[in-house]
Amino acid sequence: MSDEGEILEFLEMDAMYEAEQRKIKRRRLRDQSNPFDIDDEQFIKRYRLSKGLVYSLCDELRPHMAGSSKSTDLTLETKVLVALSFFATGSYQRPIGDIAGHSIAQPTVSIIIKQITKLLNLPEIQAKYIKFPRTSEERRANIIRFYNKFGMPGVLGCIDCTHVAIVRPTENEERYYCRKQYHSLNVQLISNADMEIISVDASYGGATHDSFIWTNHPLRQHLEQLSRNESIWLLGDSGYALRKYMMTPITNTVPGSQEAHYTSVHVRTRNVIERTIGLLKARFRCLLVYRVLHYAPEVAASIVNACVVLHNMTVKSNIPAPTLTDEDATSEGTMQLHHAHHDLSQSSSVELNEGLAARRALVSRLWSSRASTN
Repeated sequence: MSDEGEILEFLEMDAMYEAEQRKIKRRRLRDQSNPFDIDDEQFIKRYRLSKGLVYSLCDELRPHMAGSSKSTDLTLETKVLVALSFFATGSYQRPIGDIAGHSIAQPTVSIIIKQITKLLNLPEIQAKYIKFPRTSEERRANIIRFYNKFGMPGVLGCIDCTHVAIVRPTENEERYYCRKQYHSLNVQLISNADMEIISVDASYGGATHDSFIWTNHPLRQHLEQLSRNESIWLLGDSGYALRKYMMTPITNTVPGSQEAHYTSVHVRTRNVIERTIGLLKARFRCLLVYRVLHYAPEVAASIVNACVVLHNMTVKSNIPAPTLTDEDATSEGTMQLHHAHHDLSQSSSVELNEGLAARRALVSRLWSSRASTN
């Protein structure tokens, strides 16, 4: 028995020695290979942010970091790069941990992703980078920008939802099972004319309809109140209910008619949210449906929020954007849900009539503007 005990003790010591040697090797690799030494183009391709933006982000996050942990002895810059690499690729932790300049064990990578995601979800970070226009001056700036780019007046933003796949949740699984037969979050996004995301709500499961999310969102009540004194609206597709503050397209219009012209301008303008979603997922491929976030819904939602913060940083800084391959774009489009037209008969008659009146006035205004420019 004593011989067996000595053998087991020897094997345990040998395993501990090998683990320590792996740690030392990884530390040496990190010391010898600095990701900031690669050229700017490759850096952006790998991490989506420029070097300057990464340094700025680290400066913002540093005051919120807890004391250094003995388990990782990593710099904040390294942690941010590891998280950015995951957000950018959607590849899971072992490949990321093996990237030159990181050389980090898989369990540590998982901890880092959650840590940086949590920091990017801090209220002050979210409020700084995801800003819905609250003042009359901010609203006017958004409206002017939309009008100058697309010729559609009164537009505060464009709204749509997109599905982000997640693993099967352990609780309330039915809330996340969408009609395309996978588990997902149904994420509501609102963009401005420049493809910055000014609102995100990733708190609903894939079984929830877009219009339900909007109906229960606090911004709906806010816009309802504003619409009493201001002619402002969001642009939504026909899955949303027509309201004074939500302009939807007119279906089955007669070619060459006022209504057809309105719908043409509406569709062209609202396309900005579809392009925004495409850009968000091209930059941060972890959000693509086929990647599947292997996290609980709450953590997955935090990852979505983090990616929106980073997306807005890159848009404001004019960072070159990657594009999805045709194959990825087709796959993503196939796995997204396309909702049926909203049933006007189910709408409140007062709200619907107010929406119809606002839309008729907008149709007439666009037609008159078209005539005056011809």
